[in-house]
Amino acid sequence: MGDEGGASFWLPGQYGSFAAIAPDAGVSLPMQTYYYSGRAGADRGIERGGELSFDLDTSFFAQFFAPTWTPNATWLGARPSFSLAFFPGWNDVSTEVGLDGLAVERSDQVSGWGDIYPTAQLFWSRGVHNWMAYLTGNIPVGDYDPDRLSNLGLGHVAVDAGGAYTYLNTKTGWEFSATSGLTYNFENPDTQYTSGTDWHLDVGMSRFLREKLFVGVVGYAYVQLTSDEGQPEALGDFESRTFAVGPQIGYNFDVNGVPIYANLRGYYEFDVRNRPEGGSVFLTVNIPVSALAAGAGAGKK
Repeated sequence: MGDEGGASFWLPGQYGSFAAIAPDAGVSLPMQTYYYSGRAGADRGIERGGELSFDLDTSFFAQFFAPTWTPNATWLGARPSFSLAFFPGWNDVSTEVGLDGLAVERSDQVSGWGDIYPTAQLFWSRGVHNWMAYLTGNIPVGDYDPDRLSNLGLGHVAVDAGGAYTYLNTKTGWEFSATSGLTYNFENPDTQYTSGTDWHLDVGMSRFLREKLFVGVVGYAYVQLTSDEGQPEALGDFESRTFAVGPQIGYNFDVNGVPIYANLRGYYEFDVRNRPEGGSVFLTVNIPVSALAAGAGAGKK
């Protein structure tokens, strides 16, 4: 998490392997369970709740749901797909607020609902090469209070655009994916604070050990390109960054002959600046609702 309050729109690591593989036509339900724990040391000041915080510890849990519709059509030679993501979540923060001998320990916890994230995607495929372009953004309707240490909502509008590439060779079992984009943040109307422009890169590489089982590595890079506007002068330009690597494992389950994708991956952060440093875990499950419904209907007949 970076930018204002150490919280960015883009969730580093949200895309991993197979990022540019088009979903099947119909309705699907990708779900992502996410947990992050991190700490900003006593030498790293982050503005939270209108005060400068040091020695900040944070834990964040979210259960993302992203109902997705993929029409059986072709636009610009690509398969389109549309989704709307939302999540219930929980955030816990403890910190020391103040400067030199005047520090006061504070803690805060919140549970509720986060913002809404609409996404439009286009997928192209040619042999082992696959491409994806996306446009997404943040609708700030989640639980947010500028005077609180813990929040689930971002507090401002954001727009993010980018693309992905996936190399998938079913003969050799090797796969590699990279997703990259830029985030533009609008001003937070509650604080008159504007986070800078961010660049992000999510990567994943995997190898199928069996037809349905794969293992591999994942990583991400998140770098703020332009300075924030509205931060305390003591923070300087407050440009943030983080990098991470970790393992992954995936398996495709069959339910009535319909494959359900599952992936577990973890990240360990390093070379972090102006944001908490720690680790995260993602559990992704994608349920092809239309295919399951069609299978259930055929079974009844």
